[in-house]
Amino acid sequence: MDLSQLYDPALDECAPEALDFLSKFSFDSMVNDLSTPEGLAKARDLESLGGDLVSFAAVDDVDVRTYAAAAGDELELRIFAPDGPARAVYLDIHGGGFFMGHPRMGDRRNRDMADTHQIAVVSAQYRLAPEHPWPASPNDCEAAALWVLGPGRDEFGSVPLLIGGGSAGANLAATALVRLRDRHDAAGEFIGANLVFGVYDLSGTPSQIKLGNTGFRDLYVGDHDTEGRKNPDISPLYADLNHLCPALFTVGTLDYLYDDSLFMATRWRAAGNPAELAIYPASPHGFTAFPTKLTKAANDRTDAWLAGILDGVDS
Repeated sequence: MDLSQLYDPALDECAPEALDFLSKFSFDSMVNDLSTPEGLAKARDLESLGGDLVSFAAVDDVDVRTYAAAAGDELELRIFAPDGPARAVYLDIHGGGFFMGHPRMGDRRNRDMADTHQIAVVSAQYRLAPEHPWPASPNDCEAAALWVLGPGRDEFGSVPLLIGGGSAGANLAATALVRLRDRHDAAGEFIGANLVFGVYDLSGTPSQIKLGNTGFRDLYVGDHDTEGRKNPDISPLYADLNHLCPALFTVGTLDYLYDDSLFMATRWRAAGNPAELAIYPASPHGFTAFPTKLTKAANDRTDAWLAGILDGVDS
């Protein structure tokens, strides 16, 4: 994690395109009214969320299964198998501020990762707030991780495991790793964590507080005050991060969760775990869904990191 430069200066050439796109589109403006059932329903409408600029359309080449969630409910797993034996299994946890989203949001990227790296990608559904506040979603993601450790390995072989997620999904991926270490002695089964513009402090980092984007936090943990939201199972920034896997942290400079990745990457590294911090200029929250050169740069960096992790296991 070389901080002599926050990002490759060559990426500045891509900033005008990114800012032009941002002037036409903003996720935040589409989910800013969460206080009413109508506003919540609008935010959850993935067909209209991206408008004409971003698509969350599902792909056809996916194997849809179910797993037993923490409360006994059957929740969806979307599985992308490689052509041939899997080198690893990757558990993907979708984003959406803990209150919206669906595994199919990542279908196209997950299909690409399965093909590019010859891995099986398993994307897990979890229960959403406010109907199911904390700890429902981390409980479900822990159950999904145990599915990957059990039936998933039975299907794809005794291969290494990876985990990843964006936004709330990055929080839940980090929390799952801590739970697997503490409750199942299984964090060592995972060889890498791909954590994209995550929210790691529900009590509010400076970048969150500056922009005042707190609605999602209240839906997820509304009954907890500021100190209560520092519970490590809610805010993994406060967790014991020792003995976890290498991680790649990706974030844009215009993200209201910018500080979360800066702080979490530093604490991850300080705990003795390998950590890389990938920062992208002129990039807001959710930018990896945008059709821009900076999105391609971020995906290429992630692919290079995944390839390095997998090659290190194979060698």
